[in-house]
Amino acid sequence: MINIKLITVGKIKEKYLMLGMAEYSKRLTKYCKMDTVQINDEKIPEKASKKQEEGLKHKEGQKILPHIKNHSYVIALCIEGQTLDSVQLAETIGQLAVKGKSHITFIIGGSLGLSDEVKDRTDLKLSFSKLTFPHQLMGVMLLEQIYRSFKILNNEIYHK
Repeated sequence: MINIKLITVGKIKEKYLMLGMAEYSKRLTKYCKMDTVQINDEKIPEKASKKQEEGLKHKEGQKILPHIKNHSYVIALCIEGQTLDSVQLAETIGQLAVKGKSHITFIIGGSLGLSDEVKDRTDLKLSFSKLTFPHQLMGVMLLEQIYRSFKILNNEIYHK
């Protein structure tokens, strides 16, 4: 069985987002072992300098890295990442399983993005769009796409 871990920066406070994540996490139990880790984000001072922002990303990165297993295949959501459609994401997950990569870690950074240390540990940088989305919303969107991937891999009907 595939083990999927989702690491997100920032606590999800909105009930509708928590319910969405819970729903897709529940649906995924049929296909994989699912684990979600929420990391506290760093408070960003108003008018923070680039150096301050890099320092905050570094601090968040230092909280993320201990949650990544050495043998895990890491996919980080990055605006500069590769764009895949749903079938391509499903194929990627399926190929990882065939190659014996049973641990996949997805990472969603905070509002400043991910530190270089986290990006360096990443096996695949994935972009959903050039648009900017709230990182809390991305958790629901990502879990839905992972669920869709398993439906595709199992040739099961799911709305398009």
